[in-house]
Amino acid sequence: MESICSKLTVFFESPFWVGVYERECGRVYEVCKITFGAEPKEYEVYDFLLKNYHRLLFRPSFQENVTFTKIKNPKRLQRAIHRQVSQTGAGTKAQQAIKKAQEEMKKEHKVVSAQQREEEKIRRYELHQKNRKEKHRGH
Repeated sequence: MESICSKLTVFFESPFWVGVYERECGRVYEVCKITFGAEPKEYEVYDFLLKNYHRLLFRPSFQENVTFTKIKNPKRLQRAIHRQVSQTGAGTKAQQAIKKAQEEMKKEHKVVSAQQREEEKIRRYELHQKNRKEKHRGH
């Protein structure tokens, strides 16, 4: 049986409030970063997720060996819950996924800007050649 787990962590990352939405479906782990303006109330976050879930960009998704073990001891379960609640900020797995997405976007932007620079260079060269030919024609 495949297990599905999702978690939303809202924290303050100066100057905005940021939410990191993590979801695991089987062995696939995906993360999405949501930027809020002012401090969102609980019902505002819930309303936002209901209305905009289909627009959230979950990437990058990567495979990982995730093993879920059923905790039978209630005290151990309580400690695990307390550990999760007391963590500040996003989990390291989420931070890595967000960083990876930023790096991919940076690479894409570099490729696009390099192409634009090359096209501009070619355009200027052709314009220069055209002007040189016009000068030699006696215009």
